[in-house]
Amino acid sequence: MVIGDGEFSIHYWYYTGHAEMRAPHAHASYELFYVLDGGRVFFINGTVYTANKGDLIFINSNDVHRTTSSEALKCERVLINFTDAFLQHVISHSPFPLLPVGRSSPVFHFPINEQAAVEELLQKMLQECRLQESGYEMCVQSLLTELLIRMYRHDLKEYERQAPPAHPMHQKISEVASYMNEHFSQQVTLQETARRFFISPSYLSRTFKNVTGFQFSEYLQIIRIREAQRRLRETDEPIGRIAEEVGFDHTANFNVTFKKITGVTPGYYRRSMGS
Repeated sequence: MVIGDGEFSIHYWYYTGHAEMRAPHAHASYELFYVLDGGRVFFINGTVYTANKGDLIFINSNDVHRTTSSEALKCERVLINFTDAFLQHVISHSPFPLLPVGRSSPVFHFPINEQAAVEELLQKMLQECRLQESGYEMCVQSLLTELLIRMYRHDLKEYERQAPPAHPMHQKISEVASYMNEHFSQQVTLQETARRFFISPSYLSRTFKNVTGFQFSEYLQIIRIREAQRRLRETDEPIGRIAEEVGFDHTANFNVTFKKITGVTPGYYRRSMGS
């Protein structure tokens, strides 16, 4: 159910058994993923998170993410996507930050006594979009604003709340991804990384793909290309130097990889960004 030109959408879904997102992706909108029942595992910008009943995941715009089944092997959820334009007036006039873009974790662990109120807001949004009675867009804006305020209040009250312990292997993959994000400009290899984290290369390769949706080398390339995009936008450095500084031995290989991931050449990307 969509409002405007994709400025807001909301979907309810229930599924059982193993279900996973085929490929990691990113989009220009914000995403709210609320778990009504069961659970879901998320890989967001190099870190693994587990969401269970009563948890809400906030995914910032352009964050690379993927979801897969948790050990519960079922998930009942409501998914919301919205853009800045949908709440532009509210966000610009709010005395406090409505969007938790700088939060250390994307997971909001709502206690049982708050879950009913959150779920009521979600059901009202679904109903408004289903019936589409006069003024339903404004009602949805108001309900979404209330949800964001509840998230803000939750953070104020639960700032010191300790998150549940992560699955040991998920924590290990998060550490590996963090290492890759910090050392992508160096000659990072599967074998060397496996040795560093005391894992066999075959097990690391298999588990990294299962958890993140990326092959080890594929994720490394994406990290390097994202940094190259930033430098192409923000600096006047020659393309060859950028290629070298983000970890590519040869500019030709960089050019091929850049186009494979972004769909355009580095030169075209820089011109389109006005650099």
